[in-house]
Amino acid sequence: MDKIAFGGGCHWCTEAVFQALKGVLKVEQGFVASTNYDSSYSEAVIVHFNLKDIALSDLIQIHLYTHKSTSNHSMRIKYRSAIYYFSEAQQTQIQLLLSQFQVDFDNKLITKIIPFVQFKASDIQFQNYYKNNPNKPFCETYIHPKLKLLQEKFSKHLTDN
Repeated sequence: MDKIAFGGGCHWCTEAVFQALKGVLKVEQGFVASTNYDSSYSEAVIVHFNLKDIALSDLIQIHLYTHKSTSNHSMRIKYRSAIYYFSEAQQTQIQLLLSQFQVDFDNKLITKIIPFVQFKASDIQFQNYYKNNPNKPFCETYIHPKLKLLQEKFSKHLTDN
């Protein structure tokens, strides 16, 4: 089992996106800290996956399309657009993949490639938020459109349930 961590928008949304994918074995929702300027905790998920079932490149591409990976805004400390790596080899692979994916976007990708340092899990009542609350207004407004985009653009990677 491999792992990678992603930060983007709200971790409820990010969790729901990755829980919908084949090959993803577990998604830990919470807050991730890195180093230096990025040492504060930011909403993120750790994705545990099987490389035989889904490639890191697919996970990264899905991440880039399911959050605002090209726009800065005032909440970027809390909602850092990031891919947190766990090894130098992973860092190198992510850098190459981001440069390859850049051609698919009109604006420059702002997603940071930074080391994973620490994780704090969300409170239990927020874990599996979408699975437990699919009809809440937040889910209908923010998560449903992301899942619809997954269905339209990445359907081959979706689980059957």
